[in-house]
Amino acid sequence: MTANDRPTAVVTGASSGIGAATARALGAAGFHVVLGARRVERCEEIAKEIDGTALSLDVTDRESVRAFADAVPEAKLLVNNAGGAKGLEPVADADEDDWRWMWETNVAGTLRLTQAFLPKLRASGDGHIVTVTSIAALDFYDNGAGYTGAKHAQAMLHRTLRGELLGEPIRITEICPGMVETEFSQVRLGDAEKAAKVYEGLTPLTADDVADTIVFAATRPSHVNLDQIVLKPRDQASGTRRHRR
Repeated sequence: MTANDRPTAVVTGASSGIGAATARALGAAGFHVVLGARRVERCEEIAKEIDGTALSLDVTDRESVRAFADAVPEAKLLVNNAGGAKGLEPVADADEDDWRWMWETNVAGTLRLTQAFLPKLRASGDGHIVTVTSIAALDFYDNGAGYTGAKHAQAMLHRTLRGELLGEPIRITEICPGMVETEFSQVRLGDAEKAAKVYEGLTPLTADDVADTIVFAATRPSHVNLDQIVLKPRDQASGTRRHRR
């Protein structure tokens, strides 16, 4: 067993936003949480709060992923949360480096972590993989092909596992959030003022809203698999259709 006989949950992208909120919520739910992110100092602060473990992790670096996984002796839950978006250019003006970053972070990063932890999840006898994609994995919109393309690919990787792992003691859950007010838009737009305008006139989801949903899925009985959960603010109907007051 793990520290204090708590099952181990691994959360990537755990230094802020949905990842940090999920780490705290899983800690409160009785898990020993291993937090991974490049900004490990932030993870260390959260780990102290919840009696967890903070480790350095760059999901775009194969060696970093290997070292991270080697430092975690066992795991029951993996939350693939690391990801992000860059840019809002149309396809004709797309920045190839931004696209490459989005694919490395969202798609290849999820692949690396999943491969690294599958043996540990199998060995737990009751494993669970939760992947945080987006409503961008369900639709498309102008000026968003790089991000929607990466999220569609990440979702296909995750959904394919559902059949490939059928009969094994591992559950598979995809979380598809709509608008969540975190650092996401600031990273994408590179400007705090522009990011704030994204949420003007409506009430977006919070990181805690998504974390609560992840914990709910992770704490269902072992025979219950919540395949896909889509959550959006009441003020949002689709990727582009929103009600602003």
